[in-house]
Amino acid sequence: MKTLTSYVRKHWATYTMAVIFMLFAIALDMIYPKITEIIVNESIVGRDFHRLPLFLTLIILIGIGRSIFGYFKEFTFDKNCITIGTEMRKDLFNHIQGLSLDYFDDTNTGELMARVKDDVDKTFQMVGMEAMMGMEVILNVVLVLYFMISIDPLLTIVPVIAMAICGTIAIVMEKELDKVYDEISEENATITTIAEENLAGVRTVKAFSREKMEIDKFMKHNRHYYELNMKEAKADARYYPIFQLSAMLLPVICAVLGGIAVVNGKMTLGSLTAYIIYSRSCTWPMEEIGWIVNGFTSSFASLKKIKKIYENHSTLEKNDDPVTLPGINGSIEFDHVSLSFGDKEVLKDVSFSLPSGKTLGIMGETGSGKSTIINLLQRFYDPTKGDIRIDGVKIKDMELSQVRSASAVVMQDSFLFSDSIVENIKMGRRDEMTETEIESAARMAQASDFIEKLEDSYETVIGERGVGLSGGQKQRISIARAISKKAPILVLDDSTSALDMETEAEIQKTLDTITGVTRVIVAHRISAVRNADEILFLKDGQIAERGTHNQLMAKRGLYYDTYVAQYGQLEERKVSA
Repeated sequence: MKTLTSYVRKHWATYTMAVIFMLFAIALDMIYPKITEIIVNESIVGRDFHRLPLFLTLIILIGIGRSIFGYFKEFTFDKNCITIGTEMRKDLFNHIQGLSLDYFDDTNTGELMARVKDDVDKTFQMVGMEAMMGMEVILNVVLVLYFMISIDPLLTIVPVIAMAICGTIAIVMEKELDKVYDEISEENATITTIAEENLAGVRTVKAFSREKMEIDKFMKHNRHYYELNMKEAKADARYYPIFQLSAMLLPVICAVLGGIAVVNGKMTLGSLTAYIIYSRSCTWPMEEIGWIVNGFTSSFASLKKIKKIYENHSTLEKNDDPVTLPGINGSIEFDHVSLSFGDKEVLKDVSFSLPSGKTLGIMGETGSGKSTIINLLQRFYDPTKGDIRIDGVKIKDMELSQVRSASAVVMQDSFLFSDSIVENIKMGRRDEMTETEIESAARMAQASDFIEKLEDSYETVIGERGVGLSGGQKQRISIARAISKKAPILVLDDSTSALDMETEAEIQKTLDTITGVTRVIVAHRISAVRNADEILFLKDGQIAERGTHNQLMAKRGLYYDTYVAQYGQLEERKVSA
């Protein structure tokens, strides 16, 4: 993970400009009381008015200059803050995209959304407004104390004591709020997760009449979030009045004690006036120190959450000198492949060889490891044992992008983006796909008929995750997306489960016309795999049976039982005959 310091160093030039603007603004603040001191001593006490117009003009110019430098100071800090926030969010998103699939198996989407949005927002404030106010407070206090000491060292003991008290209270406040902000950040992620899941699964919630239950669950966490924020508010309410009281009393105490010094002839009236103005310049840092501590504490809590994400890395083996094949023919080989998650062995000693252009069917009961083979082929995971090869090269040794670009995959869950149909189809070759290719892929996937009946045809914008389309329509668009990619390996992971038998048959006929493509078909239906060159039947993560359709039917084993269950004994006899 890049440190915040590294982001700041990258923008050192604009930060330097911002600090210079700040120094000019503070310098003008320091000059103003000195001019006031001269006006009081010369014009009010001494009755000498010949330089008064000059000093009044200087005060106006100081006000104008203070406004100009203050504006550029805040604008430059804000610009850096927003720029760094954008870079942080990009880097965090890139890191998340580079994590292997096992990380997402254990992490909620809502939590990641909270980190990428809310926590980055809070963190970059640390190098923006909070950093600016922190530096301004320090510089202002140092210079103010210097000028106050130059006027009356003994009287300056009062503001020093006041600032020491405020500083101590700020430390106590920071320790109390640190844990609160950590809990607020966690609860924010939980609420985001619940909201995201319920909005994404709103149809399921309504179908099972779970609205009240889900509302109660949301409200439970919402109340806890409220309680945590109230805890923060109560801490603020306890400590802020002390800062404000100190800020209000300090000028009064300085005026009284300074007035006594004036009466005793130890200080001029002009010096007292300047001293009171300087003391008022001490008050706003006292008021702001609570806000600054509050902000920094919140930012640090968010930064810790972001760091936790960066502590996770892809579990895929890295090859410092990956092999890049000039072209991929599409042959696949699994060589004694096993995969375990903890103590659970998902896949056990699976071996097969699929020549380029051939078709492999994979069947088995739910949880038998069918989709796991696809995930390993895509290198979403690395096998615990054994090797996987494409064109005779271990995929661990290949460039990861080439491994994944070699396959066009239609997943079980037909995920469509909230975009137009044409953008969803051309996802695999976004920059080079022609309109003719898009329409051809849609026809091959039996999707063109319903697409062309839509009001905007291929430009129709579909809802989030394909809301508004039937399951079969989503699957057909997903198949069109895979076909249009024109990859040497086509993977169909139970991709026709939502289609009627007739549509499935038409798609199978169309796929058979595609030459030079290696196919891996995962299915529950016999009809999807019966024409495959080889069929694997998995059970408990192992290959229980293998062979062609006729060979497996002759064995009268698991594949045969599945056939009978789907088509009935009579149909089986007819086919066998």
